[in-house]
Amino acid sequence: MTEGFSTRAIHAGQPADPVTGAVVTPIFATSTYLQDAVGEMRNGYEYSRTKNPTRLALEECVAALEQGTHGFAFASGLAAEDTLLRAICSPGDHVVIPDDAYGGTFRLFAKVASRWGLDYTPAPVSDVDAVRAAVTSDTKVIWVETPTNPLLNIADIEALAELAHEVGALLVVDNTFASPYLQQPLTLGADIVVHSTTKYVGGHSDVVGGALIVRDAKLAETIAFHQNSMGAIAGPFDSWLTLRGIKTLAVRMERHCDNAERIVDWLSGRADITHVLYPGLTEHPGHKTAAAQMRRFGGMVSVRLRGGEQAALDLCNRTKLFTLGESLGGVESLIEHPGRMTHASAVGTPLEVPGDLVRLSVGIEDAEDLLADLSQAFGD
Repeated sequence: MTEGFSTRAIHAGQPADPVTGAVVTPIFATSTYLQDAVGEMRNGYEYSRTKNPTRLALEECVAALEQGTHGFAFASGLAAEDTLLRAICSPGDHVVIPDDAYGGTFRLFAKVASRWGLDYTPAPVSDVDAVRAAVTSDTKVIWVETPTNPLLNIADIEALAELAHEVGALLVVDNTFASPYLQQPLTLGADIVVHSTTKYVGGHSDVVGGALIVRDAKLAETIAFHQNSMGAIAGPFDSWLTLRGIKTLAVRMERHCDNAERIVDWLSGRADITHVLYPGLTEHPGHKTAAAQMRRFGGMVSVRLRGGEQAALDLCNRTKLFTLGESLGGVESLIEHPGRMTHASAVGTPLEVPGDLVRLSVGIEDAEDLLADLSQAFGD
């Protein structure tokens, strides 16, 4: 019998410690391990860049949550992305990326990987035909976020997986906004799942990390080689913090979604807002796809303000419970201006986000207090 999500979150990769019986995975703060003889390692532990028990517990847990077979934990989401690109691409290869990708991901492609010889084309990942048109004979990867950051567009994972495999490419899905609780792309045909575990997976704004999850053994072997060779691994304390956050992922996501839906209802129809971007709205162009592939619609909400960029900046500066700050997915609510903050690297490019856009990461506080904070920030 397949165990439920919350059971896997609490137990996968985390048996009681065999020496002490501790029910929480210990922090193995060690760099090296005793060998019984030259080349005779205990359970494969040689050096902690290669393998650490605390990191291994996290890697097994995230793999179980995404219904994958192999997980890899990194020092950040971008460390995971960089390692993946080096593992599966070569100079001269081409990647299709979202035309509203996370600013850090865009910067990685535009300012780092392009200098290494990797080509890329932005495309609206919610439009399968547009993605197909962006594919070239050198395309090795179709890279999508769903929902996207920050415009909350929805990609049809199953359809894009079919397209990727048709052209001999891999489908990579950044599942950070949804979390493994709301969506499991590997079950829909994706080849690789990427997470910034800094966000919902860790969930408490106290750790930075990233993860890759796959099902294919050969692909896992390639990623493992590059993880060890490049060395951007998650440390044992960061791994422990992330594991602690994972245990409550399901209950946190339910509250994030509950609060987001309350806020979306309140925002919808306001005269000072031109667009509320949330896949749970029936008028959202990706609503049907999101409903088919997600458990619920998440805790991220974006709005566009009628007063333009200045109105957006004013709203960000006036909230009190919504903390003005970058990142997302923590228990506390955050507000930001993507154009000047998380997506500043895209200014002046085709991926530049609208100046009137504000992004909300809705936390798990009492919804009434969050609504009161937004009301005073709008000047009601």
